[in-house]
Amino acid sequence: MTALLIICFCLILGSLGKPQFPEQEKDPKFWNAWAQRTLKNALTLQELNKNKAKNLILFLGDGMGVPTVTAARILKGQLNGQNGEETQLEMDKFPFVSLSKTYNTNAQVPDSAGTATAYLCGVKANEGTVGVSAAAVRSQCNTTQGNEVTSILKWAKDAGKSVGIVTTTRVNHATPSAAYAHCVDRDWYSDNEMPAEALQAGCKDIARQLFENIPNIDVIMGGGRKYMFPKNTSDVEYPNILKHSGTRKDGRNLVEEWVDRMKNKKGHYVWNKTQLLSLNPNNVDYLLGLFEPGDMTYDLERNTESDPSLTDMVDVAIKILKKNPSGFYLLVEGGRIDHGHHEGKAKQALHEAVEMDRAIGRAGLLTSDHETLTIVTADHSHVFSFGGYTPRGNTIFGLAPMLSDVDQKPFTSILYGNGPGYKVINGARENVSTVEYKANNYQAQAAVPLNAETHGGEDVAVFAKGPLAHLLHGVHEQNYIPHVMAYAACIGQNREHCMSSSGSAGLRPAFSIVATILSAARLLC
Repeated sequence: MTALLIICFCLILGSLGKPQFPEQEKDPKFWNAWAQRTLKNALTLQELNKNKAKNLILFLGDGMGVPTVTAARILKGQLNGQNGEETQLEMDKFPFVSLSKTYNTNAQVPDSAGTATAYLCGVKANEGTVGVSAAAVRSQCNTTQGNEVTSILKWAKDAGKSVGIVTTTRVNHATPSAAYAHCVDRDWYSDNEMPAEALQAGCKDIARQLFENIPNIDVIMGGGRKYMFPKNTSDVEYPNILKHSGTRKDGRNLVEEWVDRMKNKKGHYVWNKTQLLSLNPNNVDYLLGLFEPGDMTYDLERNTESDPSLTDMVDVAIKILKKNPSGFYLLVEGGRIDHGHHEGKAKQALHEAVEMDRAIGRAGLLTSDHETLTIVTADHSHVFSFGGYTPRGNTIFGLAPMLSDVDQKPFTSILYGNGPGYKVINGARENVSTVEYKANNYQAQAAVPLNAETHGGEDVAVFAKGPLAHLLHGVHEQNYIPHVMAYAACIGQNREHCMSSSGSAGLRPAFSIVATILSAARLLC
């Protein structure tokens, strides 16, 4: 009886506090008019953009599965004082959307290294490896040679374009490293993390490969300072914190080497926001920005005076790269979406996704869809969900409107299939109403206890706009993505369709010949 009274009381409170949806939504004319506007816009997409893509931008939300996209959309709206569900993310405005199959060659549920090799190098690979084919075996140095695969960043550089990498993780983390490195272990950040036998066999750490494999990457921004400096070198920002000190055993100072190499090439090294924003992009041709010893801080915890946001970094990167008359390729990773989910901290993850969406919007203002192919996607999903029959406008970090009909306790809308949020108090599920479930670092409840929540295996969305964006349609293998980008920009392996005298990427000559023959046949018949 007591349990029933509690349930009834909670339901009454829930109905009293239920946000009201806008009055106009009661009128069918509102929905009909909205649908008609959408229909008219859809009809204009029949005129496909077949221009040659001068610029290529790939936004990669690490771990940004479809539930994360939806929850981030609601959060974005609620941060702007709206209910949230009706809000549009910048990526929602992209005209073409498809699905990407994310499995690795040896894994049903993938990791960020094997997937990065797919969407950057165009071939699927084993988990834990970057820039090598599936013939390479994780952690086995002797399987590297002969199995290297190159990325679209290199294809673009070889074609004369400027290229850049911007990330909120370490610049030698799994996602960015597949753009330039060939490594059988994603965790070989510096030689300090490598086994002796791998070093003796001649394998290089990822930080070293960043500066040696493609020596003139125009823009590099993110975290990862400590992997560039000799072991025990004090960090410039945290001089008294040992864990932030340099890690390199070979004694090399990779930052100093880069600065020396670029001193007569308008090269600049920066390590804080003030230095970054004081640069005049017109006077910078090469930029190395390392803003943290490891990963950059979560956006919710970012020191807005000293640490740049992802949007700040993207803004400066594009202004530098776009000076090249041949165009540019830019990889942008919202990498800490993934970290927030692994820690069960949905609030951190979703704010990271909203910040990446801001960066997407900024990139859109600095470029033109006429000549820039922009793609937004994820490497994989997470076992993150939100549900519980929440009413319209319910805070995305709030409670479901009813108690569990099994243990008579409240639960948050956001839950994880597994992870560190699994808690048992006195043999029963924790009562979330007794904790700060809206706190930045609250770990949402999980069904299975794990120290770190896992990835999910379902398909992820691919949003595309610009030249030949319509080639991203339906459901595709993840490694298809860089092939589309290369085709649109006339770089890489298939360029015979390109007409160098015009700004459009035309049909293959063979198709044109066939069309001419068919037309002549009709006339003759």
